[in-house]
Amino acid sequence: MTLTCLPPNTAESEAATVMVAVHASDPMTGLGAASILGVDRRLNVLTGADLSLAEVIVVVEDSIDNDVFAFLRDVRAKTRLPSPPRCVIVTDHFRTDAVITAIECGMAALLRRSDTTSAELVRTVLAVSKGLAYLPPRVQGSLLQQLDRIREDVLEPNGLTLSGLSARERDVLRLLADGRGTEEIAAALAYSESTVKNVLHGLMSRFGLHSRSHAVAYALRSGVI
Repeated sequence: MTLTCLPPNTAESEAATVMVAVHASDPMTGLGAASILGVDRRLNVLTGADLSLAEVIVVVEDSIDNDVFAFLRDVRAKTRLPSPPRCVIVTDHFRTDAVITAIECGMAALLRRSDTTSAELVRTVLAVSKGLAYLPPRVQGSLLQQLDRIREDVLEPNGLTLSGLSARERDVLRLLADGRGTEEIAAALAYSESTVKNVLHGLMSRFGLHSRSHAVAYALRSGVI
């Protein structure tokens, strides 16, 4: 996962219209955020009935709780777009232990409500719509710690890695990328040839890969090998 601080002018040159939804428990807060975003011609602020078309959701709350996460899950489940909407959360109280849950609900950016300017909010929404992300350093640090705990407590005891591949799947792919055949891979790893074939078949089926070369290409693009 790449977390990128938003460059000041990233979105300024973009002219595409972005469909944005605003969520706030306080109606006046919601109207204020919608007014700020609606002034920019690159943004189209949607009404409640159009949430299924939202590309970006802006959540403005004093604090982020389970009700907010339930709302985001519901919107993402009902989206009519090829990809679920990404979320910009604006709050002064964010629990860092909830960062993974928030990311699962689409959070791509987190801004402090007390000092976020109108221009920064617009710029962040536009950047998030283009695939960029911004999380404050303290939240990034908490995310890395939580991922490390998941790796140690959940994945490694089951022979898996954060990539979703097992250690032996990764070993087989590395040798396959070196041009080794089934027999050579089996000899190098002290496996039977049928084991090597089963390992390849399992990972190709799991990730929808169509050939060994496709599996190697996927692993290279994902940074697994």
